[in-house]
Amino acid sequence: MEKVLFVCLGNICRSPMAEGIFKKIVAEEALSEKVKAGSAATSGWEHGNPPHQGTQKILDRMGISTKEMSSAQITAQDFAEYDLILGMDKQNVKDLARMAPKSAKGKIHLFLSAVQNCAYEEVPDPYYTGDFELTYQLINRGCQAWLQKMKEPDHKNEVQA
Repeated sequence: MEKVLFVCLGNICRSPMAEGIFKKIVAEEALSEKVKAGSAATSGWEHGNPPHQGTQKILDRMGISTKEMSSAQITAQDFAEYDLILGMDKQNVKDLARMAPKSAKGKIHLFLSAVQNCAYEEVPDPYYTGDFELTYQLINRGCQAWLQKMKEPDHKNEVQA
């Protein structure tokens, strides 16, 4: 089973949005038995809080429930358990690299690095920008790109199309 963890600063906007969208597209492709997704924060600021209302609205529009989602900070167990750890922006990636044990550093990637021909390198934080629609568009593209990358024959996991 391939395990993907989406990470942002507070785990209330971008990473839970990515978790929900990714799980939905994985289910639509009948890969739920082969791919697991989660989300976490680099900080503990929002610990236990539900996703931001802007994220809830986007996910609700897609038929994705946020009732079971709450913010949690990344743990040592997460670094061991997950195969891919995707930071939404460069600061998240830098923080993750600082927090990760040496054995997990190769698992950490910038979320939009899998998206070709994208005008953005990072997913802007809608907590500050207020633009949840742009965040949704970028995250949707990123989730599609990562799933396609995971399905490539030379990808080192058991996910097959």
